[in-house]
Amino acid sequence: MANTILVTGGTGYIAGEIIDQALAAGKTVHTTVRNTAKSEPRLRARWPQAGERLRVFQADLETDAGWADACAGCDGVAHVASPFPLAVPKSADALVIPAREGALRALRFAHAAGAGRFVLTSSAAAIAYGHGPGKDRFDERDWTVLENPAVPPYHRSKTVAEKAAREWVAANAPEMAFCSVNPVAVLGPVVNDDLSTSIELVRKLLTGEIPALPAVGFGIIDVRDVARAHLLALDAPAETVRGERFPVQDRFVWMSEIARVLRTRTPELARKVPTRKLPDFVVTLLAPLLAEMKQVKAELGRTRDVSGEHTRRVLGMDFIAADESIEATARSLVEQGIVRV
Repeated sequence: MANTILVTGGTGYIAGEIIDQALAAGKTVHTTVRNTAKSEPRLRARWPQAGERLRVFQADLETDAGWADACAGCDGVAHVASPFPLAVPKSADALVIPAREGALRALRFAHAAGAGRFVLTSSAAAIAYGHGPGKDRFDERDWTVLENPAVPPYHRSKTVAEKAAREWVAANAPEMAFCSVNPVAVLGPVVNDDLSTSIELVRKLLTGEIPALPAVGFGIIDVRDVARAHLLALDAPAETVRGERFPVQDRFVWMSEIARVLRTRTPELARKVPTRKLPDFVVTLLAPLLAEMKQVKAELGRTRDVSGEHTRRVLGMDFIAADESIEATARSLVEQGIVRV
């Protein structure tokens, strides 16, 4: 069991939930941020009772400074930090290089500090992309096909980072209890206005910024379950998790289903949620003009259903229902004043 853990990228959505659950479980938590002067007051405000059980370190994915101090005394590491921009970068290397180098840097310093456990926050993006159109069901044995040039930069970065991390562990630290958690789109309660791409989708549905519903879908998992999977992996017997991949998904849903859930479960918040479907031909026409539509076009009618059964079985967990996660997202966006209805 890891009693003192490092959670990288402490201001992030998933990392914040891991810290929350770890502190509640009595663990001591180290976390990294890019700028302590800016971020530490925000973290202290969220966990005012944590005191010395929460230590904040300044460290960047692309430099060595701060990593040795952050890892010192830690039994385990949850490496969550990874670049995830809302806009598609011009070059895939803008994401691939910091994602790969950050994962390897965290591994090197964790190993040097004697941490025996390491959970990498990977993604279903490293599982379900670049395959032929006939494949729509995926599990922990599948890998995104990097040879396919259509794989988007973010998905490429998560795949490269996970592969590089596994290769490094095999060559340099085979005794380490290393594994990955591979979430699909992460929804659930939010605590501030630093929103992920998945949360932004729900926000735009509530505000009417998405006026019609394209025929696209994705798997959903609750942030509370993503965090719980990390902590279970950090505390499970080493032989249970060593080398494992843990996809986490409750179920695959279409955007029209998300809209229906919002209208059904939060009708008082859903006045602007669209009901009309966006015809495929409109997406095709707009794709050359709008970067967002280009991404949507690539997903039209495509099912990417990533099974979480392996994770349920090995880690012994059940998942929060997708409908509950959608509702929790919407209600928290309003409670936090991010969406006004």
